[in-house]
Amino acid sequence: MEVVASAPGKVLIAGGYLVLERPNAGLVLSTTARFYAVVRPLIDSLPADSWAWAWTDVKVSSPQLSREATYKLSLKNSTLQLTSARESANPFVEQAIQFSIAAAKATITDKERKDALDKLLLQGLSITILGCNDFYSYRKQIEARGLPLSPEVLLSLPPFSSITFNSEVANGSMTGEKCKPEVAKTGLGSSAAMTTSVVAALLHYLGAVDLSCPGQSSSGSATGQDLDLVHAIAQSAHCIAQGKIGSGFDVSAAVYGSQRYVRFSPEILSSAQVIYALQCLQATGGTCLPDVVSDIVTRRWDHENTQFSMPPLMTLLLGEPGTGGTSTPSMVGSVKRWQKSDPEKSKDTWSKLGIANSALENQLRILKKLSEDHQEEYESVVRSCSRLAYGKWTEVATNQHQEAIVRSLLAARDASLEIRLHMREMGIAAGVPIEPESQTQLLDATMNMEGVLLAGVPGAGGFDAVFSVTLGDASNAVASAWSSAGVLPLLVREDRRGVSLEDADPRTREVSTAVSSIQIN
Repeated sequence: MEVVASAPGKVLIAGGYLVLERPNAGLVLSTTARFYAVVRPLIDSLPADSWAWAWTDVKVSSPQLSREATYKLSLKNSTLQLTSARESANPFVEQAIQFSIAAAKATITDKERKDALDKLLLQGLSITILGCNDFYSYRKQIEARGLPLSPEVLLSLPPFSSITFNSEVANGSMTGEKCKPEVAKTGLGSSAAMTTSVVAALLHYLGAVDLSCPGQSSSGSATGQDLDLVHAIAQSAHCIAQGKIGSGFDVSAAVYGSQRYVRFSPEILSSAQVIYALQCLQATGGTCLPDVVSDIVTRRWDHENTQFSMPPLMTLLLGEPGTGGTSTPSMVGSVKRWQKSDPEKSKDTWSKLGIANSALENQLRILKKLSEDHQEEYESVVRSCSRLAYGKWTEVATNQHQEAIVRSLLAARDASLEIRLHMREMGIAAGVPIEPESQTQLLDATMNMEGVLLAGVPGAGGFDAVFSVTLGDASNAVASAWSSAGVLPLLVREDRRGVSLEDADPRTREVSTAVSSIQIN
């Protein structure tokens, strides 16, 4: 028996910083970049005395990192003890395993399914984790080889290429100790996608959920309940692994796909009961984990995930400027300090940002409705506008329906510019580069190109990435312009699917040979 589950990375196109606080919303797109978790038994048959075992074996492999870790799993407490590892173990994977097994035990109550669960655990667990190349940065290797910064070079990489490490060592160590190098990433929420894929694969493998019928969560549907369980366990494991309770939009996108997101109340995981239980976990070696998870799965999660995706004939494009790394936690901390020091100004800025975010969402929803009600006219207008700069879009409209489409396109563009304005103002006031000057110049030039609807810095901003949304086939010209400007266009596109059950290990799929493979690691 083998189960393969995948979960997507994300791009937050609106709602940066505001999404940290209820009831502010964020528009988050799930992407074609996916993490995969492959779960299978370690042994095929059990010896006669296996019923008396107190521990079973777990092996976690990450071929791209050339890492492997083995554990003993307590069958009573669902906790792991590391027995061996190449390099350091991954806390996100460890928490995902522990919480998923505890959740399966807490939710499976009938004897037949419980016996099946126990047998699966006694057979041990082999977990293989794979991430699409899109999660990782290959820019330095491309530059070192003298290859062009183009999507074609990225496309020539073998799937699930081995991952290199940054050569730089972080400064600031007073003891002279060297910091361990970090994998260079592209900011698509790799830890959330990885955690969610492991949780989903284990919960399905152990019989706690059935992910064979994918779909958006909806009240009362079995599929919705299963996704909600995956979400609750993935959010909990992810928060505990990172040591803080974040907004959770990255995990929510990994589970449910593209959406309008309003965060869950932090009290769900920060209540006195949960905090006490987590302290108990650390003090007792995990004897409280079943109680923690039982409490989590019975709680009412109050997050909101409303279905949302880009209208037809619009393409999401991401670029990696390569102008330096950005620490999101540090930038968030600076913005929060600014809010405390200047509450009146910060409240005004956030109010204006909220209005602009809502305006963008409304116009994109209007455009989607227009594409459904007037498909031919919508397609005609969008394809015509894709070949023109925004100043000439009004010239393509010849009737009232086409005029309405153009008005919404221009209104969406204006809302995007308004968002950028207030994000820059917030960055200046807080003393952090939310939209650095180098990005501003690039984004302004992008917005003036033919067929460009939106452009900005995703999420918390900084130097790591830029995005654009283009009309029709205009993305090719934008990608070419970015390459010429020293920005590496990524292969990532929107894919509104959330967590999915796959039919096989992705490494066994036939790889296209249309482009010859170039190994640049």
